[in-house]
Amino acid sequence: MQPHEIAELIRSALPGADVRVESEDHVHFATRVVSAAFTGKRVIARHQLVYAALGARMGNEVHALSIDALTPDEAAARGLP
Repeated sequence: MQPHEIAELIRSALPGADVRVESEDHVHFATRVVSAAFTGKRVIARHQLVYAALGARMGNEVHALSIDALTPDEAAARGLP
């Protein structure tokens, strides 16, 4: 899969999210997702939302995914755009 395809799947599941996806080999991916949907959720619940967006692609087209899931306030506190 291409990074932009993964980003679109996540954006579809989390409308309004700021999603950035990177990959050097198109099998292992790193993503940063900033979404208000993460507010009040623990890290595991945030990751589950992202995994759910990818569905059966996880473990198949997407072998590994590193996730940095932040609320807008957390991203702002880190100085991220």
